[in-house]
Amino acid sequence: MIPYGRQEITQDDIDAVVEVMRSDFITQGPMVPKFEQAVADYCGAQYAVAVSSGTAALHTACLAMDLGPGDWLWTSPITFVASANCGLYCGAQVDFVDVDPRTHNISVAALAAKLEHSESRGVLPKVVVPVHFAGQSCDMREIHALADQYGFRVLEDASHGLGGRYLDAQVGSCRYSDAAVFSFHPVKSITTGEGGMIVTNDERLAETARRMRTHGITRDPTSMVNESSGPWYYEQIALGFNYRITDIQAALGISQLQRLDSYVAKRHEIAECYDAALHALPLELPHRLEGVYSSMHLYVVRLNSRQIKQSHKEVFEALRERGVGVNLHYIPVPSQPFYRALGFSLEDYPNAARYYGEALTLPMYPTLTEEHQETVVTELRRILV
Repeated sequence: MIPYGRQEITQDDIDAVVEVMRSDFITQGPMVPKFEQAVADYCGAQYAVAVSSGTAALHTACLAMDLGPGDWLWTSPITFVASANCGLYCGAQVDFVDVDPRTHNISVAALAAKLEHSESRGVLPKVVVPVHFAGQSCDMREIHALADQYGFRVLEDASHGLGGRYLDAQVGSCRYSDAAVFSFHPVKSITTGEGGMIVTNDERLAETARRMRTHGITRDPTSMVNESSGPWYYEQIALGFNYRITDIQAALGISQLQRLDSYVAKRHEIAECYDAALHALPLELPHRLEGVYSSMHLYVVRLNSRQIKQSHKEVFEALRERGVGVNLHYIPVPSQPFYRALGFSLEDYPNAARYYGEALTLPMYPTLTEEHQETVVTELRRILV
């Protein structure tokens, strides 16, 4: 089976991990801040806070933005459930904004219309989470302008986006947002096994995130309620979580980060080959925005159902049967039973609904061979033509 995505672990990665395992610290040592600084420098952000997963990054960032009961978080319906769940974790309410039919990112036009309507009812979001679907940045300049107009905070879900650029800056520079988060799951641009990162230019947000990832505990005397009684002293000043990442994971991340640009470049080569090979088939190929350099995390096509005889499910199953490990990103969040029980309906997001009925994620990862890519193309052509 050709997987839709997979990690590459090199001897350099193994050596970096082994070196840490032979050192004095395998967690809460020097490698975590070194990894944080490396990611901050790469993105052009002032601060970075490493945590145990992309989900933990979303949750911690929301906490650092003081999201809580009585507040609203809005996000995209085409995303992993964590982009919405992070709001519920904080006791807030969530809502969704339909996607652009070409990019499958949150629609700026739909967001503007929803904000105008919600302002008239006095129910504006405190946090909006644009999701950089498949690695292509949302139109952050326009979203930032709406944030200035309506007073909400912007948290980029850049779990797919590390290594991409928006206009003349790296995704994660936070030029048009309060913070951004990354995921280091094995199928992402780089991996730490599991792991995540918050990047921001807001010092208070970064300090709060660091505290919340460690049970809400501080060792900084200036943040304490009481006077320190000795070098051992610490205080829990908030209800935080154990969202720490280990030095072992950080060492792997530092090693992988050195190959990030080459990984993204290879993904673009693979995407260009797909573009050339698939353009004549009854498919809608990924749309690339001018001024945006995608990290190309996913290569998603949409079936033109009016031109093919098979159903969406039949095409998916036929490819799997022939050894092509296609996937579907994502089942729209409002259609999940948990969210339907909260009153959501996929019918309220027609672009997301149409997308779900047509989308296929094709194999995409830097070590995908020409032979395997040709197999993907050949089998897809055999099924559709």
